Amino acid sequence: MKIILLGYMGVGKTSLSKKLSKKAEIPCFDLDEIIEKSENSSISSIFKDRGEVYFRKIEHQLFKKYIESDQNFILSLGGGTPCYANNHVLLQNEDVISIYLKASIGNLTERLLNKREKRPLIKDLSADELQEYIAKHLFDRNYYYQNAKFTVVVDGKSKKEIVKEILKLI
Repeated sequence: MKIILLGYMGVGKTSLSKKLSKKAEIPCFDLDEIIEKSENSSISSIFKDRGEVYFRKIEHQLFKKYIESDQNFILSLGGGTPCYANNHVLLQNEDVISIYLKASIGNLTERLLNKREKRPLIKDLSADELQEYIAKHLFDRNYYYQNAKFTVVVDGKSKKEIVKEILKLI
């Protein structure tokens, strides 16, 4: 069983994958961490030093490698992963359970507002700019996110409730 968690940055993919991993007794991985280990560099350094095209190429290669493996796992993707290199098509593979963790623009803005320093793409945005940035990205990415087999709305739910909902799907 391959469980893929996708959604916008700040929705909780990484923390939810860890909780889900404990409950389902399946190992979990974070694609951004896999990329950082593979490249021996941080995501922001890869973007700065090698550019987004290079990053997306490595991201696709590693994502595809995991999808094509025989192992069972939970994998949390970067927010943009489904939107590049036809990665959204891999979400439809027969042995993949892909889950879009969906949050409202307001919820995402609230979650990300105090974590901007850790996220290079949004660190210099005001609250209003952040909300507009998220709204635009969600509009642009909606098609790709909708390629997931399931959608779980996370607004107003605890991590425990979300994990329970995911466990019912799998």
